[in-house]
Formats: sequence, C-alpha cells, structure tokens
Amino acid sequence: MSKANATPTAAASSQTVFNIEKLYVKDISLEIPHAPEIFLERDPPQIDLQIHSQARQMEEGLFEVQVTATVTAKLATKDNKIMFLIETTQVGIFRILNLPPAEMAPVLGVVCPNILYPYLREVISAVSSRAGFATVLLNPINFDAIYQKQKLAEANEVVKH
Repeated sequence: MSKANATPTAAASSQTVFNIEKLYVKDISLEIPHAPEIFLERDPPQIDLQIHSQARQMEEGLFEVQVTATVTAKLATKDNKIMFLIETTQVGIFRILNLPPAEMAPVLGVVCPNILYPYLREVISAVSSRAGFATVLLNPINFDAIYQKQKLAEANEVVKH
C-alpha cells in the first residue's frame, strides 16, 4: 500500500458522513385498564396518536434521536372508556460529521425521525395485535411539516418576548 493511499485526502476528510450506528426500542408500555371486560366490546375504537421527537448530541459527531408515540384507543361512547394505551420510544444513534451547522437541525428533526418512524409503526402494530386487539396501522407522518410548524411557533414566541 502506498503512502498516498493510506492517508485520506483533504476532500475525503471533509465529506459529509451520515451513518446509522444503532436503532433500538428504548421504552415500551401497554395498558389495558378495563381488561378483561373490554374484550367483550364490539364497537371499533377511536384512535388518538400523539407523537414527538427530540435529539441530543452525545459526543462530537454522535447524536441520539428519539421518536415517541402514544396511541390511545377509546370507545366512542358517552364515557369514552379506554380500550388500550400503547406508548413506545424508538431511538437511533447517528454519526453525523462535516455537516454545515444550518443543516444539522433539519437532519435531526426530519431525516432521522423519518428513518425511525417505520420501526416505531411496526412496534405499535405488533403490540396492539399481541394485546388481543385489531392491528393498529399508523399512517405516514410528514416530519418536515411538523419541523416547519415547530420553527414557526418558536419564531412567533421570540417575537412575543
């Protein structure tokens, strides 16, 4: 091996790096507060989805991104009895190097959650069916729209103060 091949060039060392280091479920919870009687109900539930993401830098070039979903299934009756509640947090550890600072927030707020969301959807689906209920199939989410809405809300908050 020649010395020229052993040393990375300046261009190669400044290339943007984006690697998935690890994907995992950090937290998962299932509650069926009215079991076993709830299994006698025949009406389909109303599904409510709450979702949020957060990111933090673990060390230089290494970031943890979490997407948390809370799925609540309630009967459409006057008492809105909860059939089940599933909460899970899907996490990814990403190595991101040589990315311009202005591009970091959209990558952590849009690109990484888009990678994690299919895994989170699968967990929710599996847990709901293993709990004895119909499989919950979550619709795709536009994390770009969520990110833009958060940035607009933050900008409006700064203007108020």
